[in-house]
Amino acid sequence: MGSGLLGGGAARVDTSIPMADNSKAEDVASDSVEAAKHASDKKEKLADQVMQNPQVLAALQERLDSSSHTPSSYIETLPKAVKRRIDALKQLQVKCAHIEAKFYEEVHDLERKYAALYQPLFDKRRDFVTGETEPTDAESEWHSENEEEEKLAGDLKNKVVIEEREAAAEESNPKGIPDFWFTIFRNVDMLSELVQEYDEPILKHLQDIKVKFSEPGQPMSFSLEFHFEPNDYFTNSVLTKTYKMKSEPDKTDPFSFEGPEIVDCEGCTIDWKKGKNVTVKTIKKKQKHKGRGTVRTITKQVPNDSFFNFFSPIKVSGDGESLDEDSEFTLATDFEIGHFFRERIVPRAVLYFTGEAIEDDDNFEEGEEGEEEELEGEEEGEEEDDTESDPKKDSSQPAECKQQ
Repeated sequence: MGSGLLGGGAARVDTSIPMADNSKAEDVASDSVEAAKHASDKKEKLADQVMQNPQVLAALQERLDSSSHTPSSYIETLPKAVKRRIDALKQLQVKCAHIEAKFYEEVHDLERKYAALYQPLFDKRRDFVTGETEPTDAESEWHSENEEEEKLAGDLKNKVVIEEREAAAEESNPKGIPDFWFTIFRNVDMLSELVQEYDEPILKHLQDIKVKFSEPGQPMSFSLEFHFEPNDYFTNSVLTKTYKMKSEPDKTDPFSFEGPEIVDCEGCTIDWKKGKNVTVKTIKKKQKHKGRGTVRTITKQVPNDSFFNFFSPIKVSGDGESLDEDSEFTLATDFEIGHFFRERIVPRAVLYFTGEAIEDDDNFEEGEEGEEEELEGEEEGEEEDDTESDPKKDSSQPAECKQQ
């Protein structure tokens, strides 16, 4: 009985609790709905107030304009007849690219013509550098920009100069201009980074660098010829590097055409004398026989960093296979170096020897950077003002280098 009463009481208590909870829950839900409605009304009023602010409206409109008025989205909105005319303009643009390609082919012919006019001067430069010919007084006369200052300074040093001349007369007169091309390699960062310590004595035998253009009617290309005097390292008298060029729009992307580009390069075989090949190094490795357990030492040749790897370039695949990222970077650097030899170093060698061309290059680069920074600063200033007023290639096998 007692337990039954307890049980019945428990049952009554249990049924009364949910009823109370449901009532409270309904009140809470009602309050929540009311609060949410009140918050929504408040947000709508706030939004109305914000949207009535002309500055906010202008800022929103500017953002919408910038996001919607892209070239592609604009073109998509044009009528079909207008799009058809735009396609016709693209056809004309492709034809322009092909005409431009022909223009650069004629420029190449013009370069060949003027290269023949430059060459006698470059040949005389080689003779002065090597000491084959001594310049006349007229040929060696040079008036610098600071001639007056130098004259005053020279007058003050006359006594010292006279004494030094007597001492210098007793010294041997070096032949030509010693280490002319090697000094250029050392002065130009792009080249000095490639030159190792063991390359230096070889480069001191370099007597001349020539640029040769492809013959009329032949595929567009140019070659660099490195002429060496007899030395203890290789038997070649000339090492060559040929850069193959293309001056025609890409069929898959004709609008990317910006003129001739180097598409491949070909080196030559260097006939190294025994033990003098600086492009490889010999290492010793120990090998253990799996069965007998005996150990033997073997020697193996592995590639070595050297400027002379310049004459063994990476081969551009002709089957359409892409190169890995490192190979692409190496090839792009190679093309850049070849272009720099052709356009800058060979035509202006004496100025790279004295360092004057390097100073000009540095000043030009600094000027470009300064202009960019100035433009960026102006843009930032304009933005700040606005904010205040308105919150709104397969290569062929290496060619044989020329022998003595």
